[in-house]
Amino acid sequence: MSERPFTLAVIVSSTREGRFAPVIADWFTRHAEGRPDITVDVIDLATVQPYELRWGSEEMASYAKRVDAADAFVVVTPEYNHSFPAPLKHAIDLLRAEWQGKPVGFVSYGGISGGLRAVEQLRLVFAELGATTVRETVSFAMAHGLFDDTGAPHDPAGADRAADALLDQLTWWAVALRQAREARPYVG
Repeated sequence: MSERPFTLAVIVSSTREGRFAPVIADWFTRHAEGRPDITVDVIDLATVQPYELRWGSEEMASYAKRVDAADAFVVVTPEYNHSFPAPLKHAIDLLRAEWQGKPVGFVSYGGISGGLRAVEQLRLVFAELGATTVRETVSFAMAHGLFDDTGAPHDPAGADRAADALLDQLTWWAVALRQAREARPYVG
């Protein structure tokens, strides 16, 4: 029996001018879209502008609906000062039930740590919301030097292997938790 595709929201967390996030998010999104079991929705926080969202507004309702419709998430995040971007924290904190009972994976980038310190902090945040973070992570240390002018990784085989490991694990959790949510509402 073939499972119906699940919806993966790819959250682009950097909103800085001149950000590198679109390069990595575009690569990852193209990779995920190549899988028949995944439908991708890119939620770019530079477009969403979480600090501008107001309760009752169409923009807030649209954002909440997109997060609620997702079966799983991949957060594309840089590491800023040993942590993740403030707009991401605000975007996460605006909602609660929409995150619950869903898996979250990470694609991180940064200096020598490859953004892993940001990921470790995000694991704590999502655990508090009743989301499940997956073990596999895609991490790019010194990311600016790892992609060419077209946005392709210099080591496509290595990047693709890491992305596949993340997506394979995320798929298992997305399907299992979707079935669980459909059978019985999450209690958080």
